[in-house]
Amino acid sequence: MKLFLTLLLTCFFAFTNAQNTVLAKQYFNKGEFEKAKLSYQTLYQQYPGRIDLFMDLIKCYQQLEDYLGAQELIEEKLIENKKQYQLYILLGNNYDLQGQTEKAEENYQLALSKVEENPNLVYRLGTTFERLSKLRYALKTYEKGLAANPDLRVHYQIGRLYGELGEIENMYNSFFDLMLTNENYRPNIERSLSQFVTDDPSNENNILLRKILLKKLQTKPDVLWNDFLSWLFVQQKQYNKAFTQEKAIYKRTEGNLNRITDLAFLAKESREYDSAKEIFEYIIQNNTNQDVAYTAERALLQIEVETLSEENIPEIDTKFNMLLKLFGKTNTTIGLQMDYARFIAFKKNDPKTATKALKNTLKLRINNFQKGEVKIALGDILVFSEQFNQALIYYSQVQKSLKNNVVGQQARFKVAQTSYFKGDFNWAQTQLKVLRSSTTQLIANDAMELSLLISDNSLEDSTQVALKKYAKASLLAFQEKNVDAINLLNDILLQHKGETIEDEALLKQAHLFEKREEYGKAAANYQKLIDNYSEGILADDAFFGLAELNNGVLSNPEKAKELYEKIIFEYQDSIYFVEARKKYRALRGDVIN
Repeated sequence: MKLFLTLLLTCFFAFTNAQNTVLAKQYFNKGEFEKAKLSYQTLYQQYPGRIDLFMDLIKCYQQLEDYLGAQELIEEKLIENKKQYQLYILLGNNYDLQGQTEKAEENYQLALSKVEENPNLVYRLGTTFERLSKLRYALKTYEKGLAANPDLRVHYQIGRLYGELGEIENMYNSFFDLMLTNENYRPNIERSLSQFVTDDPSNENNILLRKILLKKLQTKPDVLWNDFLSWLFVQQKQYNKAFTQEKAIYKRTEGNLNRITDLAFLAKESREYDSAKEIFEYIIQNNTNQDVAYTAERALLQIEVETLSEENIPEIDTKFNMLLKLFGKTNTTIGLQMDYARFIAFKKNDPKTATKALKNTLKLRINNFQKGEVKIALGDILVFSEQFNQALIYYSQVQKSLKNNVVGQQARFKVAQTSYFKGDFNWAQTQLKVLRSSTTQLIANDAMELSLLISDNSLEDSTQVALKKYAKASLLAFQEKNVDAINLLNDILLQHKGETIEDEALLKQAHLFEKREEYGKAAANYQKLIDNYSEGILADDAFFGLAELNNGVLSNPEKAKELYEKIIFEYQDSIYFVEARKKYRALRGDVIN
């Protein structure tokens, strides 16, 4: 019992201390420095051994311009323990803030001299300099420590500081020297490098990195340099060049094809289909594992479906049948069977045959998750043929059997979406309310978006005429009948002008124009949204959509920069904020740091 009470009291005091620390920080961040000082004084009296509390207390004095009070505190601490050499750094900084640079320098040098006597002090002193933004002194500290003891692990800190000081070439070289001795730092180094390189091959940091790596490859060949070149080309979305490096690594290491396979899927996801096809074909030619061959063949066929034209449909149909004959209709080829069924329904416009094929797939010995995925695919095909009630049966079965799984949540969203397509908005809303708290962010976002669409366009029009038309247009888009969907959206824009549905119709139509590569029309829609609905909830979608077009196919980077800037300054809560800021800085030529 006594032990339990002791533990309970310890937890209570720890919790109270944490709360008080948070309160002190809040006061400081709000600029209430006197209150912050009093809070930190109380905390420091309770925990005199915590240097972080002491440093925060000193900052409060300095913000209040009580430099003498700060100095007295530091000197008192030095009297207690002269071996706390980071205190000389704090004292030097206090002099710096008063413009007394000679006294500041004297204390900094005193701290630096201790590193030569005891190199293990490098971490404590270097970190202190960094906390005070004395980066040049921090760099000197780590370099002095390394000179005194080459075994110290400070190479990463040195490279990072070079980067923060803008000495990019020194940063690159420091990181690569570290990589030669310790590959465990690879993730940290890539994370740091990604702050300085962009997706633009003409960026000067990208060019410098490429030159350094090529020089290293020529003077001292090592797959490490091929590896980093591949990484750089991936950042630049130059997947064909990354492939050249990956082939070199594969041939020199006689390893497996996993890295090349990962690269192929990256290219595919980025819609760089020519590069993806070349890489998948290489995998097929150089592979002896049937599972790998199946994965690559299926991915190649998916690319062909994604890029097909009407005249290629018979050829692709033949390829599907050849692959299914080669690999068999078994529980290991469920994905290919679903791909083929979707192709038959959505591209060949033969949902009856597609439905029959998937019902046969369900007869195979497959697990519950595979059944769930097949039933969702079957439901989609039934929605395509507007057999809504049949589709709802399959979706509901998955929802119940995989209730707490992502597949089950996806099925619930499909129930809501199908109800929406058929005009049963109340039942759709019932499902969407549950999904808005989904553990899967993408599903939760989709649910929120559809729920808001229904509610916003039901208040003004109790008959929901415009919403029903819009739901029909959404169904046509789902059925890949994009021209029909565009025409129906035109009807909404003409017949329901000024109603709340108008901005949704403009945005939906813009996305469909983009799918059809009618980029001028898409841009016009985005501009209408900006001109007429700049205060609406879809304004950021319009700004970002138009920015992306100008940054891409319309080749107008100055216009794109202006649009990204608008998001940064006027739509800071937007889901596009981070991406807009990144692309704006890249267009402006900033170092992304």
